[in-house]
Amino acid sequence: MAGDPTAVEGTGETVGEARWAATRELERRYPGLDKETIEFQVLSEGERGLMGVGREPARVLGQLTVVPEAEPGAPTRTVEREERRPPRQRSSAPVLPAATGPLAERIEKVLTAICGGIGLEATVAVGQGPDGLVANVEGDDLGLLIGKHGHTIDAIQYLVNAMVLRGQEDATPVVVDAQDYRRRREAVLRDTAERAAQEALTTGQPVSLEPMSSAERKIVHLVLQERTDVTTESGGREPQRCVVVLPTA
Repeated sequence: MAGDPTAVEGTGETVGEARWAATRELERRYPGLDKETIEFQVLSEGERGLMGVGREPARVLGQLTVVPEAEPGAPTRTVEREERRPPRQRSSAPVLPAATGPLAERIEKVLTAICGGIGLEATVAVGQGPDGLVANVEGDDLGLLIGKHGHTIDAIQYLVNAMVLRGQEDATPVVVDAQDYRRRREAVLRDTAERAAQEALTTGQPVSLEPMSSAERKIVHLVLQERTDVTTESGGREPQRCVVVLPTA
């Protein structure tokens, strides 16, 4: 269906995420479309690689059964672009005071070895953040380290903590960051939460977000907890657990 503006292929970590991507692109092309007019065909359910490296994304074809009156190519909302590719000017990370001592040295050594193991030439700087140690990775092609929606960097962060904090039950977890990803991802999650709330109010139906880690789900819950027109709950089972936004009325 090449060249057909009413057919869109969406990709994502899961089939649900791929459907979401296809729907958002069709909404960009046809503002105000009725989502009930979209038919989906699963092209691939995707496969996961080791720690997210070498994975194949899920692919879904979204096809409109009824063409809206709005012409294709309507202006894209800025927030949609921001979710897929955050503006470069917002990616400069604050400089943290350098951390010293055996723990910082061990973190640097372990993380440098992991980067080398996945073929990245990178340097690691361990700093003292407001809530604990932050290991920032610097280098080229760090998209491989971050992975789709941060799944790879989250897996690496888990591995680093398991290795350097073994037996230290009360230790504050180490944060692994690259290209200010953590702050940029939080901004995207906040925007996604607000848009999901608006969609729930518009349709009167629950809106399920893509599967997220417990830390990311917590951000979404906190963003919407002060609102009285919507509520949130977590649904599904790991690793497909997600936030569901529901209208209160």
